This record gives sequence, structure tokens and C-alpha cells, in this order.
Amino acid sequence: MASAPPEPVRTVPLAAGFAEPDRAAWLALVEKTLKGAPLESLTRRTVEGLPIEPLYESDSGAAQIVRSQAGWDVRTTVRAAHPVAANAEALADLAQGAGSLLLWLDPRGQDGIAVGSADGMARVLDEVLLDAAPIALDAGFLGLKAADWLGAAAKGAPTAPLSFHLDPLTAFAEAGASPGPIEAHLIAAATVAARLAETYPKASLFLASGRAAHEAGGGEALELGLAAACALAYAKALLRAGLPMADAFNRIIIGLAIDTDAFLSIAKLRAARRIWARLATACGADTEARIEARSSGRMLTRADPWTNMVRLTAAAFAGAVGGADVVVLGAFSDALGPPTAFARRQSRNIQLVLKEEANLGRVIDPAAGSGYLESLTGELARAGWASFQAIEAAGGMVMALERGLIAGLAAESRAETAARFSRRESKLVGVTDFVGDDLRPAEVAEPAARAAAAPSPRLPGPDGHCPPLAPIRLEDLA
Repeated sequence: MASAPPEPVRTVPLAAGFAEPDRAAWLALVEKTLKGAPLESLTRRTVEGLPIEPLYESDSGAAQIVRSQAGWDVRTTVRAAHPVAANAEALADLAQGAGSLLLWLDPRGQDGIAVGSADGMARVLDEVLLDAAPIALDAGFLGLKAADWLGAAAKGAPTAPLSFHLDPLTAFAEAGASPGPIEAHLIAAATVAARLAETYPKASLFLASGRAAHEAGGGEALELGLAAACALAYAKALLRAGLPMADAFNRIIIGLAIDTDAFLSIAKLRAARRIWARLATACGADTEARIEARSSGRMLTRADPWTNMVRLTAAAFAGAVGGADVVVLGAFSDALGPPTAFARRQSRNIQLVLKEEANLGRVIDPAAGSGYLESLTGELARAGWASFQAIEAAGGMVMALERGLIAGLAAESRAETAARFSRRESKLVGVTDFVGDDLRPAEVAEPAARAAAAPSPRLPGPDGHCPPLAPIRLEDLA
């Protein structure tokens, strides 16, 4: 005789939209577990005070937030001091899975490629197919000259998807000074950009980055507001240089940081698209945001660099799921010194595994419909827009920097982060908790400082000054 069918298992879903009797039973169980404390006692907040609730309803009606391409571009950073060594790194990265390159320039050879001329740029890019491998720059105030050098190297590839990444406002914010008036640098950058726009129709011109606020200890809303304010400043400069507003917005890339708080990073990237859409529409430009997400430098630790591999994986996951168009990961040993070939390979392979084996890029918007992420996205979008409005109310990016508004807000978030470490509300694996014994030291490459003669970035007029957004490490706050 056949046995009786098993009793159906009664499940209680973890969402607020289920039947009222089940919801009441679930809340009673929660209160019992919390020993009478209310569910709201589990609410936590970001360093800027935005609430993160323990439970959210589903939000299946939310609009999807999509990147402008299928998957994302795996971009690696090239910063070996000698141009020949940098060229070897670039070719190795492209041969082993990288889709594009970020050239980090420093004529002193201390923190980047020692390039000071078009010939030096040509050596770095020898045998690189610029039509197939997009090249991006990070050159600070030398960006004007570097853009011309890259343009000269790509003269045989007018359709190359270059990223000149002009960004004098971030250089000003990080250094706390500009060689000549910062307004003059903004005008000069727009003039050069407008000229290059005619020659390279597929190139992006400016990088509107909020990462300086993040690396200085600022919160997500400040980072979003800073990026939006930079974008508006650059769009206005391009408009004055002769580009239509729609074309100006279409030539700007948003730059944001991604870190170990994957969900917060995902929501931040999604919020950036909402802020961009509102800003572009208000300016009469109907263009989609393009986002370059770089892994946080402040999250990397020196005490136990091996744990940085986990941090970088979480950041890469956030970039992929959050819809970044480009993801740039640092190396796990960056806090100690220049990365070895092994460290560079690990950084590159993290992205390749997530992309090719985990297939994260095949889903349009994995976060869509999640009550938690949709709510957090909305909260960050509103807070980021308010931050942007505060910057504009202060007179725009330059005046907000000069008056110390942005540095002050970053300092407040930095102080809150330090207080959370002191109260043991925040922890850092390998530093405050789970400290390893007898760790194998991580190797770094031998520094090879090699200065190159380079033109001065100074422009006529008095130097600009502002309280600097100096980068920090969370390890030093813990």
C-alpha cells in the first residue's frame, strides 16, 4: 500500500508582503529572538546617516537600470616607471584577457609611467592596437599635454575609443593647489578637449570623478554629489568651448569608487545613473551615463595584504552587478608598493572569473526588484542630489572646494568612521579582528624611479588653493 503523502512544509517568506497571520507570527519570532527589542533596533546607518533597515518589501515595479553595453570592460592599470616596462605590462595584460588599459602617468617615475613627451607615449603604446584596445589616461594636471600625446599616438586610428580622462578638478581637490588658476586649467582643458573631439569622434574627453571624496574618507552621497558637480562644470566648459550641450554630456565619463560593502557600492552605482539622468535632462541632453568604477584604495591593508584579495573580489562583484561600464581593480599588494606580475595577474583574473565563469555580465540588472537595493538606490540618489545642490549653492565646484565645504563633509564622515572603529561597531579583517599569525609577506616589485623631462603644467596667474582631499587608509583609523 502506498504511503501517505508527507505533510506540506509551512514556510514563512522573509518579506513584508506575505499574509498578515504569517507576518504577525514572524514578527513575534523576531521579538522573541531580540528579547523584546523592536525590529527597528536592527536598523543601521551609513556614515552620512542614511538608514539601512533589516527588512524591505519587494519592489518588482522599479525600472531597470542598465549599462550601455553587454557586460563590462575589464580595464587594467599600467604604471611601471620605465616606458619599455610599461609597454611589456600593457601587452601582457591585453594578451591575457584585459579589454582596455589605464595609463597612470608620473614624469618623476615615482608613482606612474615616466612619460614626458609624445615619443615616450609612443613607446608605451608600441604594438598596441588602439582601435581594439581602448586607452584611458590618469595624468593629473599634466592631462592637457598627455591628451595631445595620446592623440598623436592614435593619429592612424581616428575611430579609436580613447578616454582622455581630463580631470583638473580632481587634481586640484587632491593636491589642495593648482599650478596657476584652477579656472584657467578648466578653460584650457575644455579647449584641448574640443579640438580632440573633432579628430576622435568616439573618444570621451572628461572624467567627472567623485573618488577623491571617497578616498579622503567621505560618504557615498558626497561622492555622488561631487561627481555630478564635476560633470556639470565640465559640460559648461565644453559648451563655452563650442560643443553642443548634448555632445558635451556624451563625452563625459562618471568615475566612482567600489569597495567591500558590495550592496552599498551596487546602490551607489545605480543611484549615479538616476542622478545623471536628472542632470542631463535638465540641461537638455538625452544621454546615458557611462561609469568607470575603480576599486577603493582606502580599503586595502598593509597588515594582512592577502585579505585584500577578498576585498577586491567584493568590489569587482559590486561593479559588475551595479552596472559599471568599466571596472578597474587595483592589486592586493598596492598598499605595500608596486605590484608584481603575480599581483597583477590576480587582479585581472578576479574580473575574468566573475565575467566569464560566473557570467555576471549576462544579467541586465541583477539588483532590480530587490526591496533593499531599490530602496537604498533611491535614498542614495536623493542624498547625492542634495549634496550636488549644496555644492552648486556654494557657487559650484571650484568655490565649494576653495571654501572647504567638500573637505569639511569628508572630515565629518572620516571622524564617524573612526568612532565606529573605536566603538567596535566596525571591524577590519586582518587588522582589528582575525589577525593572522606568521603571515607570509607579500612581495612587491622593485621600485625603478626614472624621471623623464616633461613640460610644466603651470598656467599664467596665481596658484589656486583649497583644503586638500588627502587620501586615507581605513587601517589607520581602526
